[in-house]
Amino acid sequence: MKTKFGGCRLSSLTWGFLLIFAGCSPQQSTRLISENNWYKGNLHTHSYWSDGDEFPEVIMKWYKDNGYQFVALSDHNIFQEGEKWVSIRQDSMYRNAFQNYLNEYSDSWVIYEKEGEELRVKLKTFDEYAPLYEEKEQFIMLPAEEISAGYEGKPLHLNATNIDQLIQPREGGSVVEVLQNNINAVLEQRQESGKPMMVHINHPNFRWAITLEDMIRLKGERFFEVYNGHPAVNNLGDSARLGYEEMWDFINIAYLEKGQPLLFGLATDDSHSYHEQSSKLANAGRGWVVVRAEELTPGALIGSLEKGDFYASTGVELEDVRYADNLLSIRAKPKDGVTYTLQFIGCKTGEKETTILKTVSGNEGEFEVGEDFLFVRCKIISSEAQENPVENMNNQQAWTQPVRPGGEPLGN
Repeated sequence: MKTKFGGCRLSSLTWGFLLIFAGCSPQQSTRLISENNWYKGNLHTHSYWSDGDEFPEVIMKWYKDNGYQFVALSDHNIFQEGEKWVSIRQDSMYRNAFQNYLNEYSDSWVIYEKEGEELRVKLKTFDEYAPLYEEKEQFIMLPAEEISAGYEGKPLHLNATNIDQLIQPREGGSVVEVLQNNINAVLEQRQESGKPMMVHINHPNFRWAITLEDMIRLKGERFFEVYNGHPAVNNLGDSARLGYEEMWDFINIAYLEKGQPLLFGLATDDSHSYHEQSSKLANAGRGWVVVRAEELTPGALIGSLEKGDFYASTGVELEDVRYADNLLSIRAKPKDGVTYTLQFIGCKTGEKETTILKTVSGNEGEFEVGEDFLFVRCKIISSEAQENPVENMNNQQAWTQPVRPGGEPLGN
């Protein structure tokens, strides 16, 4: 998906004077002044390089064929470089998948060894497979790693995106210290390399490893997963523990009280399983981000992500998100037979929790973010079912990023 929008709120008369002065048509002027692109991408997925069950080339082809413009293949504590061989399970499903891989890419590409029932395949490196699919303004890959550390048996995972080199997990004396040390490792590499780079916290509720209190104590963290498509990560929490959306709001209330920047919410696949579709498996195509950027490059994408100029989705497609002069405006793409509910959610200064400030039935709505608000965001709920959902999260949803009164304009 790649859609384009103009960004002006000028009257037609004002436009006329501008066009006469500029000597171009209205269509040309819109492109020259304010056109940006929406790029769809997944920032968390796995392959045979760690605990996924498919070759990276096949995974990248699936994402490109299914309308994604960027992907971060983020295997655990490894980057796709050097030599690595994988044994293919004897199950007919995996052997048939290997044969399909061989047929698609040919003997000249696939290096493998077969001895009796044993089948081993040499994996292609990032530098080998990325050029197969990268295409200017159509598809890019972001070199990535899931830094997988732990503390007292708790899995503490962070994704580092657009990395320059592999980051070895750092240890620490507590959950917070381990997370902070690894956040710092990414930020240090970014500083040293001069390369645009981002880090985000993965699935805090996976084995209930990371609490709200842990998240609040972090410094330099700008992103976390408000939705993760793995069936074991407890997106919705339970009777005693917060789900990710509630956690997100409490974190931002605490961050703003401490003078820290807002935390932004990502939706990701965390896909591992590519041969069977099931609510009990970590499949592709469940969660993604859609980023508005000037061009499809790592620097432009990360710059827009850090501005909050993106939305997270499990299926809802937005035609526009704008924020200017304290007015947050949302428009979902109309679809026959589909209805939308827009919930504007926020927190006023001095309050300790968010509330639903306004509900709109329809595909578009707006909310004025007064000076008495800490932040406001919008959740868009569709009547359309999500394909292959997890945790009974059956309806397609999208989340815009929180905005503050007087904050930086979006989409203008």
